[in-house]
Amino acid sequence: MNRKKGIVLVLTGAVFWGIGGTVSKKLFDSYEIDVNWLVTTRLLLAGFLLLSIQYFTKDRSQVLDVWKTKRIAVQLLIFGILGMLAVQYTYMASIQHGNAAVATLLQYLAPVMIIIYSIFRKHMVMTRNDFLTVSLALVGCFFLLTNGSISQLSVPTPAIVWGVLSGVALAFYTLYAVPLLKQYDSLVIVGWAMIIGGFALSFIHPPWQIDLKLLPVEAYLYLVFVIIFGTMIAFWFYIESLQSLVPKESSLLGSIEPLAAVFTTVFWLKEPFGLFQWVGTVFILIMIVALALNTSTSKAGLKDS
Repeated sequence: MNRKKGIVLVLTGAVFWGIGGTVSKKLFDSYEIDVNWLVTTRLLLAGFLLLSIQYFTKDRSQVLDVWKTKRIAVQLLIFGILGMLAVQYTYMASIQHGNAAVATLLQYLAPVMIIIYSIFRKHMVMTRNDFLTVSLALVGCFFLLTNGSISQLSVPTPAIVWGVLSGVALAFYTLYAVPLLKQYDSLVIVGWAMIIGGFALSFIHPPWQIDLKLLPVEAYLYLVFVIIFGTMIAFWFYIESLQSLVPKESSLLGSIEPLAAVFTTVFWLKEPFGLFQWVGTVFILIMIVALALNTSTSKAGLKDS
């Protein structure tokens, strides 16, 4: 029963993540919601909700204890700004300039970047599986971004740049979080990281600088979905699934997120997607599944989108 519950949780969370990106694109295009405002509001509210869950359902002392050690506090600040905020902002910026499908798939290159980084730092050696993974990612990206035509890109350049930066940020986010997660619950670390990132961005774009009265009812519903379902519940469900599933299983089942993003982008927003872009999508999804099945490189990680 617990295993079935874990499967339902991780699948639900991953679908919410994928759809949340597409709904964000709808807010950008149809209602002219500013990406800075959405990222700020999303981080602050979701972070507060995650810390509330920790306080009322788990070890509440950790919510404040994390700030009592100077070294941990500094690491948390770095993680919140260079990890959480960087991941959220670059991902949303890629969606704004392109679409949720491409942004999500580019972000999922982070595991490949981690492999390359580890090889260069001599933390590991290149194996046949690593070579296959990197090759699948590169070929998949080529088809995804060019639709098979070398002469021109099928995706706007800013969307590609922000998407690749999102993958880099996610790689840093995943690696930097490891020592923090060994000492405190995930909800505490991620909840505070979201609040730190949202607070930092508030200096550039205060969340109250928007006239929500001009938005129609459906825009409010989309905002609620992105903040509650696409951020807070999605992450919470993913973390809870780790209570009854091993990280490899959660990671593998979580690969449904890009599928949710692609299908909602194509069939709901009616974004064009060429034949070779579908081929590229398949290559990247195979790469994700191959990574999840490879127990030597599969590790517990955090989720950003």
